[in-house]
Amino acid sequence: MSDLTHFNPSGDAHMVDVGGKPATERVAVAEGYIEMQPETLDLIRSGGHRKGDVLAVARLAGIMASKRTADLIPLCHPIPITHVDLALELDSKAHRVRCVSTVKTVGATGVEMEALTATQVALLTIYDMCKAVDRGMTIQSVRLLHKAGGNSGSWSRPVP
Repeated sequence: MSDLTHFNPSGDAHMVDVGGKPATERVAVAEGYIEMQPETLDLIRSGGHRKGDVLAVARLAGIMASKRTADLIPLCHPIPITHVDLALELDSKAHRVRCVSTVKTVGATGVEMEALTATQVALLTIYDMCKAVDRGMTIQSVRLLHKAGGNSGSWSRPVP
């Protein structure tokens, strides 16, 4: 495992200098889940929520969040995002919604944090829109699935 890059030799936190790195195509894919009561999932599926289309709002929130990651995570670089795809899948058997965020850029640093932020904020938006009917929802397993590009190359989470 390499050294932590967000600390200088004195141990102080700092922003990594990526100015000398070449711009390359980069992609990151993250996933997460929000588990809920079956009735809550049915409400989302039917589109009967009085606040509107829960999944459409969550998708937009996730996309917007990916573009604001540098405002939220202190040492993240603001980067030009070239594409965000946010898929929300209903899982009736497990009573949950799965979110998969794919973020792309051409730049000197990766988009893992942007994909993770998009996923988390989309799931938080579902919680916010549905909390009046189900305060016991649980956000879980937010994690990076894949990243590609840059000096470190590709990485994918092993399939169990």
